[in-house]
Amino acid sequence: MSSSLTVRRIAADQGPMLRELRAAALRDAPYAFDETLEEALSEQAETFNAAAARHAVSDTSASFILYTEGHPAGLVGAYFDETPERKGFVCALWVAPAVRHLHGGELLVNSAAAWLAERGAHEIYAWVADANRNAMRFYEALGFGPTGEHQSIARAPQEWQTLLVRHVKQA
Repeated sequence: MSSSLTVRRIAADQGPMLRELRAAALRDAPYAFDETLEEALSEQAETFNAAAARHAVSDTSASFILYTEGHPAGLVGAYFDETPERKGFVCALWVAPAVRHLHGGELLVNSAAAWLAERGAHEIYAWVADANRNAMRFYEALGFGPTGEHQSIARAPQEWQTLLVRHVKQA
């Protein structure tokens, strides 16, 4: 039996779902994100409600939720940085372990990348922790390659991350 996967941009009223997915991601892969589970759980519900409301309508940041058979099973963020180049990034990708084999991560990243491209991004960037070899291989399989830029990770300054880039195919 195959599962049907869909990706939809977050709705303004999905703050509680955003919080639930973020907590699940941090429980599953605490090393992969810029915040800790404790930090996320200590955030007020209003913080997630405001983020969902903003990401539902903003032209500079968005969240996308992966659904399998109608149940939330993954999340990714997309945003433009505030540099003059206005670089487009995908971030905070997470897919529930039970559905990873269904290519939901690919669907999430491609949905976020398409949203960025529709808003003018010619390249899509992603910071990936050097220690997260699975994520590095995943992004490389989607056509991302190293930019040569590295920086330490804010929550763990002794660890490093690499900036990856994928060029947008022009239609």
